[in-house]
Amino acid sequence: MNNSTKQWYASWFDTPFYHILYKDRDYEEAQIFMDNLTSYLNIPENGKILDLACGKGRHSVYLNKIGFNVTGIDLSEKSINYAKQFENETLRFKVHDMSKPYLDTFDAVFNLFTSFGYFEDESCNLDTIKSIKQELNSDGFGVIDFMNVNYVVENLVPHDTKSMEGIEFHQKRFLEDGYIIKDINFNYNNEDYKFQERVKAFRLEDFQELFDEANVHLLDVFGDYNLNKYRADLSERLIMIFK
Repeated sequence: MNNSTKQWYASWFDTPFYHILYKDRDYEEAQIFMDNLTSYLNIPENGKILDLACGKGRHSVYLNKIGFNVTGIDLSEKSINYAKQFENETLRFKVHDMSKPYLDTFDAVFNLFTSFGYFEDESCNLDTIKSIKQELNSDGFGVIDFMNVNYVVENLVPHDTKSMEGIEFHQKRFLEDGYIIKDINFNYNNEDYKFQERVKAFRLEDFQELFDEANVHLLDVFGDYNLNKYRADLSERLIMIFK
């Protein structure tokens, strides 16, 4: 059974298997990142944050918990329906395509944990940057937290198997046609499943081109969640602050 579709992220992210495979992600590290980032940006108390591609809302929930007015948007209806259980007066979730402007303005717009570069239509990448620009108020900052492609390619594990909740996920990773690709194969209830993740291998200079075209200005670049300076050869992350 092949569940790959043109918009791979729409089908894969909506499955329970996606959340099973990645359930051991380091959320403590993510919370440290949110603490560091909101402090660095000096977002005002009760400031408004838009969380693009928020998934099931865990990071939006944390940002709200530490005092911010948060809107989380995601293309996955299942993820947003799950996240809605956490809503309150200062936390809301909507199904929305991040390549189209969300009709409000914010003190910060966050696109976190490599949630960029999924689109088959590459014009949507530029459209996303343009949308972020429209979503920022006059004092607002955009943040894209992406993988450092140089580091990822250098440390790519070609194949491995990960066992989660009794499912053996066989993962194969490779670089092809400017994309970092992961093939994921597994069997569940005697049925074979195959999914593929494809992320455009954007480097800093590629983002700079998009920023120039969208007329936004890159202000700072960090290389990890403690906000150490970015080093192209060593940093695990590529965290860009712009407005």
